[in-house]
Amino acid sequence: MTATVERPAGLLRRNRAFRLLWYGETVSQLGDRVSDLVLPLIAVTLLGAGPGRVGVLTALLWAPNLLGLFVGAWVDRRRYRRRLLVAADLTRAALLATLPLAYLVHALTLAQLYVVALGTGGAAVLFGVAYPAFFVALVPRESYLSATGLLSTSRAGSQAVGPALGGALVQALTAPVAVLADALSFVASAVLLSRITDAPTVPARGPAWRQARDGITLVLRHPVLRACLGCVTTVNLCTFVGNTLVVLYASRTLRLSAGTIGLAFGIGAVGAVAGAALAPWLSRRLGLGITAALGAALFPAPLAALALAGGPVLARVAVVAGAEFVAGVGVMLLDVNLNALQADVTPDDARGRRAGAFAVVNYGSRPVGALLGGWLGTVLGLRPTLVLAGACGVLAAVWLLASPVRRVRTLDPA
Repeated sequence: MTATVERPAGLLRRNRAFRLLWYGETVSQLGDRVSDLVLPLIAVTLLGAGPGRVGVLTALLWAPNLLGLFVGAWVDRRRYRRRLLVAADLTRAALLATLPLAYLVHALTLAQLYVVALGTGGAAVLFGVAYPAFFVALVPRESYLSATGLLSTSRAGSQAVGPALGGALVQALTAPVAVLADALSFVASAVLLSRITDAPTVPARGPAWRQARDGITLVLRHPVLRACLGCVTTVNLCTFVGNTLVVLYASRTLRLSAGTIGLAFGIGAVGAVAGAALAPWLSRRLGLGITAALGAALFPAPLAALALAGGPVLARVAVVAGAEFVAGVGVMLLDVNLNALQADVTPDDARGRRAGAFAVVNYGSRPVGALLGGWLGTVLGLRPTLVLAGACGVLAAVWLLASPVRRVRTLDPA
């Protein structure tokens, strides 16, 4: 028997708790995209940071993920998860709020920016590993696809709107004051989360180190989770090889202006919105596993297509925008379906550890990919590296097609 799949409209109408979660995530994601633009601008325009220091700033944002496995083991030992999510939001809000305050008294330094990056990155890890157990407590099993689709739509929409909003705020308020938008978004998220009733969970038992070990063991031995981790790690490694070079390639090789590049990326970001909306519908027709594998191939493949760009300016812009559009559709087909599947197959007492294991391996591949992309771009050139990144990235789909994920059509209890 096939499980009934609840549509997004019905989920939002009937599930007040998830509605509050979705509102909070939407606001928070929009604020995050503002900060993605504003924090590097502060480093470059106000503090005179060069490429090396901006690289350190980016590394500090991602570095706490290397401790994700241990954070996940600690979270699984906690009885209540909502308070962890609220604490993570308020911590990020407080850290970000220090930047405009320091700027107003002429005390802003690069060291402070580094501390804020590291602290907000750590709070993000705490939120990320506590979130899965909270999510499944709010959303019934038949609504996992619709719920992850709505959350992914918010993330995709923030990617399309956030940079433009950030640019406008910087123009109107200066970069440090614009950070307040992100700080306030975290406060709003914390307020909305605090209005959700927190159902207690049964905490995991045993030493934290053993829980961390069991988390990575669970992922590596579970055929579905292992395939999911292999797929997303391959995708992230290869796309970071290529994406590290995309702006440089568009600027120097394609000779596009910064404004034109931003316009092409903005058009392309619409693909992520479309993909998030399309993912549950396509999954019901092709099957969850096949749709996820399709997304795993579509996400990196456009990197290779970028290498073919040439001709008049309009044609070059069209190739960049088209590649970003297809990649946006692909990443959402992948994310929506795999997130729902992982929520379904992960044991309730191991959700934090599973998320932590994924953070360490999956997110840990991103800086490796960025460094590898820089080296390959120097040795091979930009166009060959983009082709290589796209071609290798498509192989991520093999992880899913060669596993039980390929046969998953719905989140049927059978």
